[in-house]
Amino acid sequence: MIIPAWAWAAVIVGLLLILAFDLWIVDRGEPREFSMRQASFWVGFYVTLAVIFGGVLWATAGATSAGEFFAGYITEYSLSVDNLFVFYIIMTRFAVPRIYQHKVLLIGILMALVMRGIFIAVGAAALANFSWMFYIFGIFLIYTAVGLVRQHGQEEDVPENALLRWARRTLPHTDDYVGSKVTVKINGKRFVTPMLIVMIAIGTTDLLFALDSIPAIFGLTTDAFIVFTANAFALMGLRQLYFLLGGLLQRLVYLSYGLAFILGFIGVKLILEALHSSHVSWAPEIPISVSLSVIGVTMVITTVASLVKSRRDTRKGNEITTSAEAKQG
Repeated sequence: MIIPAWAWAAVIVGLLLILAFDLWIVDRGEPREFSMRQASFWVGFYVTLAVIFGGVLWATAGATSAGEFFAGYITEYSLSVDNLFVFYIIMTRFAVPRIYQHKVLLIGILMALVMRGIFIAVGAAALANFSWMFYIFGIFLIYTAVGLVRQHGQEEDVPENALLRWARRTLPHTDDYVGSKVTVKINGKRFVTPMLIVMIAIGTTDLLFALDSIPAIFGLTTDAFIVFTANAFALMGLRQLYFLLGGLLQRLVYLSYGLAFILGFIGVKLILEALHSSHVSWAPEIPISVSLSVIGVTMVITTVASLVKSRRDTRKGNEITTSAEAKQG
């Protein structure tokens, strides 16, 4: 699908205007905690926008392009939920006051959106010129899927990347937060606050996640426009999802298994379609409708199974507590 420059410009400007409106509505006035009602509204708002955009694609570019967008969007959104675990760890490590967390997430996600745009452009150019990259992407996704299964149940850790280490070591910074300011002048000298450091941590950590998610969506479509818009819509509602899910994140115990299956499926799909393009007779070309169905069903099963297990574990814990109290009595 060939997208004219004006369409790219319209989408990018539209996304920026929506984010600016979001920032103005949510962050105006005194800093305050993000309520569940606000989070629910904005998550619903961004999901609705994604559905509308997919509908416009369906009407203008056809069912295949729309299917690729929805498959990519669901995949990126699902992977983003896993990212929220790490965002929570970062917020805790840097002791970010809750009233400032939504601002940190917004700026960090804007940074990630810009960097992902660059990464997508590079990835699209590489795939267009080097067809063997499909095999590399496919193997990498399968390797990542195996890693997710092996790491299931292990405590998450967030190693500091080079940019974050440079920022902490080089930039003069205050020890404490100064409201929501990212810089402050003390005795005529400019200092950055921990707010800027944590924004860099969120933005650059999300870029590391793109090493998994960008190859995954390129396994569903090689259209750079669809890849970018699916990523953008998934990222835009991410900070509201962070507050909406809250404690639910800890209950999605099988999420890593579901994501591992999706990444493994897309990795195999990439390799098979690369072989199919090389005229290997036995290698099938998997239609986007099958991919969309597999991704959607996997996430539904993963979520339901996780909540059922979490409920059983909670019930078992309550029974043990009750039994222990009865014995003491």
